[in-house]
Amino acid sequence: MQTLSDEEMSALAYEAEKELSRHFYRDYVQFVHHGHYEHYRHTELICDVLQRVAEGEQLSILIELPPRHGKSMTVTESFPSFYLGKNPDKRVIAAAYSDGLATKFGRLNRNKFNEFSHDLFDVQLSDSNAATKDWGIQDRRGGMISTGIGGSITGQGADLMIIDDPIKNIKEAMSQTIRDNIWDEWEATLSTRLHDGASVIVIMTRWHEDDLIGRLLARSPRKWIRLRLPAIAEVENDLLGREIGEPLCPELGFDKQWAKDKKTEVGSRTWASLFQQRPAPAGGNIFKREWIRYYVRSEEQKRQWGLSDNVIVLPIHFDKEVQSWDCTFKATDTSDFVAGGVWARKKAQYFLLDQHHARMGFADTLKAIEAMSDKWPQARSKYIEDKANGSAVIEMLQKKISGIIPVNPDGGKEARAHAVSPLFEAGNVYLPHPNMCPWVNDVIEELVSFPNAAHDDLVDMTTQALNQLYTNNSNPLERIRKWAGF
Repeated sequence: MQTLSDEEMSALAYEAEKELSRHFYRDYVQFVHHGHYEHYRHTELICDVLQRVAEGEQLSILIELPPRHGKSMTVTESFPSFYLGKNPDKRVIAAAYSDGLATKFGRLNRNKFNEFSHDLFDVQLSDSNAATKDWGIQDRRGGMISTGIGGSITGQGADLMIIDDPIKNIKEAMSQTIRDNIWDEWEATLSTRLHDGASVIVIMTRWHEDDLIGRLLARSPRKWIRLRLPAIAEVENDLLGREIGEPLCPELGFDKQWAKDKKTEVGSRTWASLFQQRPAPAGGNIFKREWIRYYVRSEEQKRQWGLSDNVIVLPIHFDKEVQSWDCTFKATDTSDFVAGGVWARKKAQYFLLDQHHARMGFADTLKAIEAMSDKWPQARSKYIEDKANGSAVIEMLQKKISGIIPVNPDGGKEARAHAVSPLFEAGNVYLPHPNMCPWVNDVIEELVSFPNAAHDDLVDMTTQALNQLYTNNSNPLERIRKWAGF
């Protein structure tokens, strides 16, 4: 049996790679980067969907990924060259927030096409039309045009349109005018360039719930394939089959510790939008961000952090301390959040001292309440809503822990929030300063987004505590009259 030399083995391996790259985009994107591209679970998922487009399916795709996870390299910098190699009579339009970025996308695809298209697809770059922003295929009708948002593409059509990061930064994302301009560009220009049967790919790191993807999901009649891939999995039906809490790409250093540190660094709101692709909804109309007041533990901390006079020093003694718990787990599902907090009152001021916020089932919820009770023995009253899961928790704990008080709230969630919002507006509610307790950012974002946010467990915990503390601090005679029905 003849043994092949190393050179012959390498030649065979190269031919095999070339043959796979001719047919499959997953292999092509590795091949054309000369060994400088590595696949991960999320890039393989994206390539599988793009393969369907290259093979002629009409798809509308939304790709939402955190920064630095290879979205542009995997899609906009490479896929048009593969798509046109397999479909040399098709037209591609790529758009980005700036003309310069769009030009880069055009140049990278042109260079890949020029280097590989002849060997892989038996076509080649046009001799007469090879500009970075507008290049064609020799003796065929296909080609690629790249443009910044608002650029001229008059008379041009597309069988494939890729819109990659139409928003440059947070400043633009927060501008209603710029968001409107981008939408107008989609409605009046980009969408009108689509040929019958064309595919659309929109790639973004989310900054705002009213960005292009947000509006397409709300207004476009297209049936979108949504590849939303948060840095940390947070739902059970994750597209990659990840467990809740599992990172998207630890191979690149984006592991659980990185996520914890990054969230602390950028804050909950930025983390939710840029990294989890869950931009904060429009601010609610009950709690305003400007009403939030903070406390620190000492004058030294105020001086050290250069804080304003609006930040106060936490009192040493309180008139009353309580626990408040919102228990929302399901009996067969540990993926829902449970929120518990320790609150205190000093005359007309209310302070959030501690909180526990995690996905827990029944057993872990019981342990968390017991642990909080051990940690804060002065918080003798433990308020738990006497509905659904809370009723089971109350039943289990009443014989083990003193001070368990069932709560049957009046009205719905919004009514309870409205009842305590004047305390925030008056500056009577104080939260720990984020420099001291970074977890407070989650509380703030839920409050200011309520009732539009996806979660409201921290809001429920807060309104329950404040309603109880405020009611118990009201005039005793008024309470007696109310009880007696006068």
